Amino acid sequence: MPLASELRNKMRIGTSGYSFADWQGPFYPAGLEKSQWLEYYSRFFNCVEVNSTYYRIPHPRVFSHMAEKTPPGFEFVVKVHQETTHARRENATACKQLLESVAALRECGKLSGFLAQFPYSFKNSQPSRGYLAATRQLLGDDPLFVEFRHSSWLQPEIEAFLRQQQIGYVCVDEPSLPGLLPPQRVVTTDTGYVRFHGRNAQNWWDTTQGDRYDYDYSSEELTDWQERIAAILPEVKKLYLFFNNCHHGRAPQNALQMRVILNG
Repeated sequence: MPLASELRNKMRIGTSGYSFADWQGPFYPAGLEKSQWLEYYSRFFNCVEVNSTYYRIPHPRVFSHMAEKTPPGFEFVVKVHQETTHARRENATACKQLLESVAALRECGKLSGFLAQFPYSFKNSQPSRGYLAATRQLLGDDPLFVEFRHSSWLQPEIEAFLRQQQIGYVCVDEPSLPGLLPPQRVVTTDTGYVRFHGRNAQNWWDTTQGDRYDYDYSSEELTDWQERIAAILPEVKKLYLFFNNCHHGRAPQNALQMRVILNG
């Protein structure tokens, strides 16, 4: 069943990153200058995750230029640096630098929050929950969305904790493997969030044969999410659906495919 129009208006569909060389041909026209990719992307999608900040926090001018290349109402969710999620030693410094970097996005109303994707090794414990609460404070008033990779976080009290801390929960689609999280429809703030990583079980733990995010969703696999999405939408003001299966332009293709499915 297609979603009602008032529910569809809450959806924001995009991809996890946009600057990939192997998207030329599958998504970007051949010969299109790299400097034009974001503007072209914004013709099809109204939001994007910026994942490059995980590796390096750029000069504020970078985000200023990104804001200029996108239309009014376009939204950015910026991934926090790996220092925050993986190293966890100089978190205060990393958060401060990130807040300074995205100033231009915030000023023009295009910053919709931060994404913290924690690794499988980050397990549910009192120190871990304390770290999340401290990170929430370091990032100020900007929305924070947290993705867990370890199933120890699948506890009812975690949802209550995240609501108390005003941290958004990220639902995921990923391989059905021991220790990972299953598909869910959990909401802990007024914004829903789903990330589609693909179901590449063969390469999830062993990347010697290929990348874990190298996956092309079938129509049946995407349609399987329709009921969960329909259940989430009445509970939120907005719902993000981001595709992280970035190889060979599959993320934008599957994102557009999902839009068709949900629009009926």
